Amino acid sequence: MKRLYIGSMSRHSGKTLITLGLSLILQEKGYKVGYIKPLGKSPLIIGGEVVDADALFFKEALRLDEPAASLSPFVLTLDKLNTTLSGKMKHTEEKILKSIKSMKGKDIVFITGTSDLFEGSVFGINSIKIVKDTAAAALLIEAWENEETLDDIFGAKEILGEKLAGVILNKVREGSLEFITKKVRPYLRRHQIEVFGLIPEAPLLRAVTVRTLVNALGGQVLCAQDKLDELVENFSIGAMDLDNALKFFRRTPNKAVITGAHRADIQLAALDTSTKCIILTGGLLPNDVIIGSAGLKGVPVISVNEDTYSTVEKIEEVMGKLKIREKEKLQQIKQLVKNNIDIQGILKKLDVKKGA
Repeated sequence: MKRLYIGSMSRHSGKTLITLGLSLILQEKGYKVGYIKPLGKSPLIIGGEVVDADALFFKEALRLDEPAASLSPFVLTLDKLNTTLSGKMKHTEEKILKSIKSMKGKDIVFITGTSDLFEGSVFGINSIKIVKDTAAAALLIEAWENEETLDDIFGAKEILGEKLAGVILNKVREGSLEFITKKVRPYLRRHQIEVFGLIPEAPLLRAVTVRTLVNALGGQVLCAQDKLDELVENFSIGAMDLDNALKFFRRTPNKAVITGAHRADIQLAALDTSTKCIILTGGLLPNDVIIGSAGLKGVPVISVNEDTYSTVEKIEEVMGKLKIREKEKLQQIKQLVKNNIDIQGILKKLDVKKGA
């Protein structure tokens, strides 16, 4: 049995999505796949136990026999943080490592990381320790952001050493593909860092429904309640002057516009372009003209109490975590991974064999 730790040096790099795609494809090929998320950050109460939402989704999507609690042995909550800071939290590292090592009868076990290699250190356990103490190989997933991404990769190489099996570059924009193929990939290979895949941006996979946004923001829907299942692919903050807003809105399809209730000019401009919903911050309501126009055009207007900054933070969290927990996207995730990742190369590197 082989263990593969899938981590990153930055948030929202696509670790969970890629892990899911790899798991589904290998299952179809007849491999026995295991999954565990040692440090969960999305707590849910299931049957009186705290489990991680990603772990629960993987259990269902992969039809795993293990209980969700064993797939997420430590889920971060405020209570656990307070207990740790008071010195009363014991044996966290031991519990997590035991859960990983107790998973038997698999050809490969995927271990998914958190925001970076260091998260969890306050609890006495992080990605570096997990890779070292479980004899796992590490696969780095990084969203391509030019030289900053290269800094992250080489930093991870310095920390993980030979444990780093390779990297996958995600969210690669079309304009960067030639540069990465001709310059970056050969450079990394000369430094013994294998690139197992380049995954292009996939707007539909980034999309979330208007309903998901309403639930995550605790918003009040003021009109067009029958359009809450429309998909939002992009976001725009309507804090600019009207002329610039119009130019940007026209270039940005299937968007949600976030703005203050007093900016009726921005709201009307949004309604004249490809807009899936308007999110009004600060708890104020728009005038009746906006409500009437939005209702006629089938664009939900959502009022939220938070300010714009807090609203954007919540949306970033939604886009980072919830977008793959929609079963209708599973086929697209599989296809994206199959088309853009050298799965056989990863299996060869790890020497994964069926029934081994």
